[in-house]
Formats: sequence, structure tokens, C-alpha cells
Amino acid sequence: MNHLAHAYLSFRQPELITGNLIADFVKGKKDLAAYSEGIQQGIRIHRAIDTFTDQHPVTAKAKLFFRPSCGHYSGVFTDLVYDHFLANDTERFTNDSLYSFARYVYSEIGIRSAQLPATFLQMFEYMQTYNWLYNYHTTEGIARSIRGVARRARYLETDGNVVFAVFMEHYAALKDCYQDFFPELQAHVENLLRMENR
Repeated sequence: MNHLAHAYLSFRQPELITGNLIADFVKGKKDLAAYSEGIQQGIRIHRAIDTFTDQHPVTAKAKLFFRPSCGHYSGVFTDLVYDHFLANDTERFTNDSLYSFARYVYSEIGIRSAQLPATFLQMFEYMQTYNWLYNYHTTEGIARSIRGVARRARYLETDGNVVFAVFMEHYAALKDCYQDFFPELQAHVENLLRMENR
């Protein structure tokens, strides 16, 4: 899953949000130990979300749409478009509540910025400036994100516009994948948190 899903599946718990968003920038036990237990829990939850997502048969089905053009980057783009469908999921967000949620996440990260990895903060500056979490809901916003990922992907030979065209061609089928998958992911995370917080 991508940034919006990781933030959403932190259930408005500030340290969980922080850990969930910085997890890809925290390497090894020594780095992990530098953070509070709440942030460490967010990092663990992030990794559990990624494992569940990568191993799920519905995600495997979604990746097939991207594989001919993206190869092993198909999972990256599947994660990204899942955020688009989450942002448009009327059971979870209205336009106003999505905007408010994005501002809340940026604020909570900002409060803790002094203790966060510099590499994460570089990315976070772009996230906040261009309001990624909110703008995932538009096709224009997701197109920008797809093109950005494609530009940074060292071994991707496909142009970002081609990836976006694949997304639009299979929009309905990918949305069905999200709708089949995301409730199971949310239930999985809720169960993990219940077990950890006993």
C-alpha cells in the first residue's frame, strides 16, 4: 500500500501514523530502537501491511494489469492506484474529510520532524507542498504521482504516461480489486493492533 493507506490504517493515532509513514526510511534494529514504542509499533504495522498486501491473491490479480508494461514495478503502481481508490471510497472519506485528514497527518508529522530521518523529510516536503494525500483522489493527481514514480524508478523502461494509460484502461477492474482487498487488509491490521495492545 501507499502513503494514504498507511496513514489511514493508523486510525488517527499520531505515533502509529509517524511510524507507518517513515518505515521505509528506517533500516536495522539500531535505527528502530531510536524511536518510541508507539512509533516502533507503526513501523511494524507498516511492514505487516506490506507483507499482507504483497501476498494477497487480489493484489496478484491487480498486478497483472501493469506487468506487461512495468515488469517487477507492477506492485509499486498497484499500491499507488489503491490509494486513489481509497481516497474516493465514500465509506471512508468525503472530499472534506479527506482534505482534513491530509492536513492532520501533515501536522502530526511536523510535530515530530526533529526526530525523523532526513531522507524521509525530503520526501515529506514534497508530499506536503503538493498535498499528495488529498490529490490522490483526482485522476490528474494520481497521474502526477505515477509519472513521478516512473521518473525515479531506475530500471523502469516504460514512460509514466504509458502506466497511466494502463491504469485508465483497466480502471473498473482495478477498482474492483481494491474493493475486494481493502476491507480484508483493514480487518487484518485491526486484529494485529488488538493483539499487540493486549
